[in-house]
Amino acid sequence: MGTTELILIALALAMDAFAAAICKGLCTRDIRRRDALTVALFFGGFQAAMPLIGWRTGTVFEHAISAWDHWVVFGVLAFIGGRMIKEALDPGTEDECCEPGLQLRELLFLSVATSIDALAAGFAFALLPGTSVIAAVAWIGSITFLLSYIGVMAGSRLNARFRTGAEIAGGAVLIAIGAKTLLEHLSLFA
Repeated sequence: MGTTELILIALALAMDAFAAAICKGLCTRDIRRRDALTVALFFGGFQAAMPLIGWRTGTVFEHAISAWDHWVVFGVLAFIGGRMIKEALDPGTEDECCEPGLQLRELLFLSVATSIDALAAGFAFALLPGTSVIAAVAWIGSITFLLSYIGVMAGSRLNARFRTGAEIAGGAVLIAIGAKTLLEHLSLFA
């Protein structure tokens, strides 16, 4: 997987954290740079760690599923992307993130919740030959950190419609990359 695909995956995976960061920005009075930095460190750190865990798990099973790994990659990315789009379009799945201030327990919960998709993506990375997990982790962590910081700082200036659009775009990118991987492996798209 090339740098372009890794950056697109990192952007797509960061959308949940970006949306949660915007929400924290909307709900936190007197936003300070320190608050934004704290949220960004939690979200970026968890987004960077989870693909490593997923990658390690994937390397254990790589040989057992190598004949159909392209289907697994497509299925994982399509599932994640589809779920992101569904949650963005379903008004009943709004996150309950409007607790004022920053509590450690809440940050841990949001960090894990927004990085589960990165765990699954890490599993997919193990099945894609030539994918550098170090590059993937670096892109995912740094992009999530940056977008989370921006999200908290800009949260009070943005409305909820932007959040929905970001999640839909992220989901569509993941589905497209999964489809591209499948089509390349089936020699339908080079």
